[in-house]
Amino acid sequence: MSRVVQIKVKPQSRVSTLSQTEDGSWLAQIKSLPVDGKANEELIALVAKQFGCAKSRVSIKSGATSKTKRVLIED
Repeated sequence: MSRVVQIKVKPQSRVSTLSQTEDGSWLAQIKSLPVDGKANEELIALVAKQFGCAKSRVSIKSGATSKTKRVLIED
């Protein structure tokens, strides 16, 4: 079973965190700059840690270059 979650990304934050908002979407604060895919790599690692799965099971389904992303998590 897999699921898709919507995540709003805030790059250049002081700390890397992933938290769920009241409306059910997620907010990711990421230290990396949005350059050369570094922020996306950090986001995938953060999501994998939060959901307890391997990084290879997490992929960005849409929004790779936008602040709002749809992330696919495969169980």
